Amino acid sequence: MAWDSVPWFTEGSAEHSSEVARLLAYAAFGGAQGVVGSGDLAVKALSSPAAKIQVRPGACAIINRATGSTYQAYAGRLPATDTVNVAATGTSARSDLVVARIENPYSYGETWPNPSDPVVGPYIFTRIISGVAKTVTDVRQVRPNDSAITLGRIDIPANTSSITQSMIKDLRDMVSPRRDRRLYTAFPGALSTLSYSDNKWHNWPSAASWDIDVPSWATRAKLVVTFAGFRMTKSDVYARMQTKWGSTLLGQDTYIDDDSGNNTRRSTIVLADNFAMSSALRGTTQTLSVQTYMYKTETGDVSVDVGTSIVADVEFVESPDEEEV
Repeated sequence: MAWDSVPWFTEGSAEHSSEVARLLAYAAFGGAQGVVGSGDLAVKALSSPAAKIQVRPGACAIINRATGSTYQAYAGRLPATDTVNVAATGTSARSDLVVARIENPYSYGETWPNPSDPVVGPYIFTRIISGVAKTVTDVRQVRPNDSAITLGRIDIPANTSSITQSMIKDLRDMVSPRRDRRLYTAFPGALSTLSYSDNKWHNWPSAASWDIDVPSWATRAKLVVTFAGFRMTKSDVYARMQTKWGSTLLGQDTYIDDDSGNNTRRSTIVLADNFAMSSALRGTTQTLSVQTYMYKTETGDVSVDVGTSIVADVEFVESPDEEEV
């Protein structure tokens, strides 16, 4: 088979094919599809629930799945909110898929109707695929040959005509989510001990504290804080530790339950969390620290010293925004 004879970009009066232009889009998107920004094309109920949903403005990449369309993609843009009707249910519940779909009748093998105006189309639409299984999460599960991306699913109870936000499940993927992962370390210069005490939380150890810049695009922060050479002395230890992000976000508890008696011993303690980064936190500097709770039921002490290494593994990720936008 011969080459597509006009590569992008050739001077003179050469005519460039739509296929080569879509190849450029495919390469620019890295062969992936989805929404461009974390808040793009979110499916939302109306502020006064009705038999409609809204798709918020945004942009997307959609792979061309027409016959013979290898390495081709469309770039789509929704400049203003799109409102779409949703049919009421009868005596049975129903699930509908919300998609952004390319309907290009000029692409080889496609059977979409011609638009009324070939110049302005339209060739891209918000579509409702009605009556899918409640387990469906991707348009390819029901219409594998559509050039489309999944935006959400509406799980509608029986005898319902008004769509509320609780019925909408966000199913967006991002075409090129950003990530930023860094390691922060601390090495205590001297012995610091927290004794069994008062059944309260303490901001300890003080060495486990880092000021961290939150990227303006981050929607989640994944944290792993590891204490290597964590020291326990005097008696059995029963305690718990948690991360603290800024002044408001507290992580899950990790319990320390050591029954080794009065020997001095060391252990490795790992704390892990996955925090949502609200819009108020993005672009700010937040302090990551650790809190420790000592129970009175055991009389052992915990400490860190020059033999302790503390490592915070922090990864910011960008994913479809969970906040109301």
